Amino acid sequence: MSTNAVNYDQIAPTYNRRFEGDQPQPILKALLDIIGLSQIQKVLEVGCGTGFWLAGLEAMAIEPAGLKLFGLDLSRGMLQQARVRNANVGLIQGRAESLPIEEESFDLIYCVHALHHFTRQQEFVTGCLHWLKPGGMLALIGSDPHPLNPFRPRGEWYVYKYFEGVLQTDLARFPSWGQVTNWMIGAGYARIEWQPIEDLNDSWQGVQVLADPFLDKKATSQLALLSEANYQAGLNRMRAAINAAQNAGVELEFHSVIHIDMLLGKKSPG
Repeated sequence: MSTNAVNYDQIAPTYNRRFEGDQPQPILKALLDIIGLSQIQKVLEVGCGTGFWLAGLEAMAIEPAGLKLFGLDLSRGMLQQARVRNANVGLIQGRAESLPIEEESFDLIYCVHALHHFTRQQEFVTGCLHWLKPGGMLALIGSDPHPLNPFRPRGEWYVYKYFEGVLQTDLARFPSWGQVTNWMIGAGYARIEWQPIEDLNDSWQGVQVLADPFLDKKATSQLALLSEANYQAGLNRMRAAINAAQNAGVELEFHSVIHIDMLLGKKSPG
């Protein structure tokens, strides 16, 4: 398994193929609920990538009127793609751990499937208290691959089984929700809430799995981190397993059961 960072400038032009035909409404609804129930005027997405989530917010009927959306990403290539789809969104290039913005600038800072990419995750979580206005909120949305206990996995993703080293790398770079909660407590967030957002439950029969858009090497960081040789080796393991099952007269099933959650931390209003 390669430990190099993903070259998002390189994969930016094709990154959104994984969302083709997909309508991830639960995540957008969770963000809209926060915006609608609070006095929020300025929103920043950190790790905005190609601006997929910002475009979703911008396209929907968002209240209050005059809401301002901003996105930050380290990759210039990703921001170029974001500019194409988000003409009215302010885009910033920079690192999550040292946001190039003034203190107390935003009512809501959020990340979607991005925290595991940040080099200094705890520093980001703590630093958001400086960039949030009093009463502002930090919303972290994503998955946690760590098992609940040694005998109870949190979910299932066939990629972990067939691509060597991917699970171990994810366990190293994804903080658990419990760990992030402890960071928030230590930083002094006034209120912390966890809630489930969505359960992704997909299955494929035999060779059908090879059409899964998330199996594209450029669709996920897990596969993008692999060398081409290791990626092809994983595909070959899958094909061999499919052929072995067919020779035995059965259809092999591939499962993805991924739980998407949100951890919400609120800054003290005073």
